[in-house]
Amino acid sequence: MIRDAPARRVTIVDVARHAHVSTTTVSKVLRNAAGASPAMRARVQRAIAELGYRPYTGARGMRGRTFTIGVMLPDIRNPFFADVLDGLTGGLRDTGYQVLHGTGRNGEHIEARVTEAMVDRGMDGLILVAPISSGAHLERIARTVPTVVVGRHGRSTIYDTVADDDHAGAHLVVAHLVGLGHRRIALIDHHETNPVRLAEMPNAVRAAGYRDAMRTHGLADEIDVVSTTYTHDGGYLGTRQLLTRPAPPTAVFTGADIVAMGALQALAEAGLSVPADISIAGYDNTAIAAFGPISLTSVDQAGQQIGANAARLLLDRIADRHTPASHLKLTPRLVARRTTAPPRL
Repeated sequence: MIRDAPARRVTIVDVARHAHVSTTTVSKVLRNAAGASPAMRARVQRAIAELGYRPYTGARGMRGRTFTIGVMLPDIRNPFFADVLDGLTGGLRDTGYQVLHGTGRNGEHIEARVTEAMVDRGMDGLILVAPISSGAHLERIARTVPTVVVGRHGRSTIYDTVADDDHAGAHLVVAHLVGLGHRRIALIDHHETNPVRLAEMPNAVRAAGYRDAMRTHGLADEIDVVSTTYTHDGGYLGTRQLLTRPAPPTAVFTGADIVAMGALQALAEAGLSVPADISIAGYDNTAIAAFGPISLTSVDQAGQQIGANAARLLLDRIADRHTPASHLKLTPRLVARRTTAPPRL
């Protein structure tokens, strides 16, 4: 039995012959470099389409660039990270870069394996979203490959950062609830086990902002925090804990929209109505928050804008490794919807 030989990979030489141009011209078109006329570019691009040519990333990597960007996400279940990914892929759309992503699963060991695998595969840059790795590990990565860190409040001279002003966002939530007449306002926090990185994590900054805002409004004695996780299950378990209080809260700041979803489930199972019995506020203003049947009050930290800024900073860092590190902090805004209302008298 004679088997068909495997198809040969189309090369840049094949494209040049098909387009009747030099390989140098094809290379310029692939790199979007100057020196090829619009007509020549159209001819080369037509040949690429007709032949089904794909650049060989390994060979490009040996020449110094692979045109790939690695993105580490902590959790693909949280819809906010999809917003960030959408923003950064949009920011790279016309650059020739391809985004490849992996999930750290909120585990320091798994996260390290993902980021190191990206470095080993010669990616031109990394965007690490809400990493929990130590500062030393982040700097070690950044010394090897251009890196932007999203969602961490730590500063470095080696890598760039983009973050929301989580402290101000928490103030917005508390001020909104106090303005509605609430006093017993609780927070569902994400439990942080590493005290070294505590001050850098967005959940910790939001918790500090909540406490500070409660004191600012004269409600220090009403501060009530349960620590679970920034997940649906965390919101569910945290809300069930709060409902066992002798005087349950009249409003709950859940710290993240995905946490709010778990809180809403727990309240529904308890036969309680939102916002008639308890008001709920989230954070992230994800698409699900605006979904009509949910209509969740939430803090908008502009996930797509965060992603677009991260992409821009990374492109600048790839172009010049020696520029001073940039640290952007975006201003959040509160979007009030139907899950918050004045408490029952």
